[in-house]
This record gives sequence, structure tokens and C-alpha cells, in this order.
Amino acid sequence: MGATLYELKAAAGALLKGFAVTFRNLWRKPVTEHYPDAPVNFLPRYRGIHVLQRDENGLEKCVACFLCAAACPAQCIYIEADENTAANRISAGERYARIYNIDYSRCIFCGYCVESCPTDAITHGHGFELATYDVTALLYRKEKLLEPWPPQRTSAPV
Repeated sequence: MGATLYELKAAAGALLKGFAVTFRNLWRKPVTEHYPDAPVNFLPRYRGIHVLQRDENGLEKCVACFLCAAACPAQCIYIEADENTAANRISAGERYARIYNIDYSRCIFCGYCVESCPTDAITHGHGFELATYDVTALLYRKEKLLEPWPPQRTSAPV
């Protein structure tokens, strides 16, 4: 009998806690995002679609060291390296990533690739629109990931 009363008291306490949360939030102003009519407000640590960065001269920062692919627990990064030549300079290093693919159907946005990159070539951007009906559209190639050059202004000049 004592165990039943204890369980009843615990269940009533859990219900009261749940109702307390409900009533506490019942009269708060709701948070509404007006997407796509208004820009989305991202938190500073948001992890969106990856961006392959360029240096100040417009060269690719990626030197095809394969550390990002090795660090990826989902194995969604595929890289093929090629050598830079004096006539065709792609990156500042000896090599560059001739092929750089990320399969977003497998990516878990953990950030290990960003942390492992010694040249800060790959970063998380603020892109978030990945929904598609075709799974092959989730394979992002280097051309789609690479930051455009010259950089585009996002605000009016001061």
C-alpha cells in the first residue's frame, strides 16, 4: 500500500511540474520567424552548409591534405588531389583539391572537418536550404562549395 501511495505522489508531482512549464509559457509572447519574407536570424555557432574559402589573392585555401576526410565520422567527404604548376596555380600549396565533394545525405554537421583543417579552408556557412526530392542533388561538388571570387559585398559601402 505504501509503494502505491509513493508512486501516486510521484506521478502527481510529475504532472504538476509539466503543468507548471505549460502555464509559465502560456502568456509569453510567441517567437515567430517570418521566413522567407524576413531574413533568418542565426546564432553565432550555427553550423550550415560548408564553404570552401579563398585567400586574399583569390587562391583556394585547400591544399588537399585529406585531414577533413579522415576526421569525418560519416565518411561523406571525397577528395582527389592534383599538383599545382607554375602556369596553373590553384592554391598556395604544392597541391590542390581537383575534386572536393560533400555528400549531404550522409553529413551530420558535426564540425570535425572544420576543426581538423590546418589552413581554415573549410568552414560552416549560413546556408540551410537542403530539402530536395532527389538524393543526388545532395552531393555538393567543389564548384558549389567554393566561395565566389571576387567577394560580393553584402552591405553598402561606408
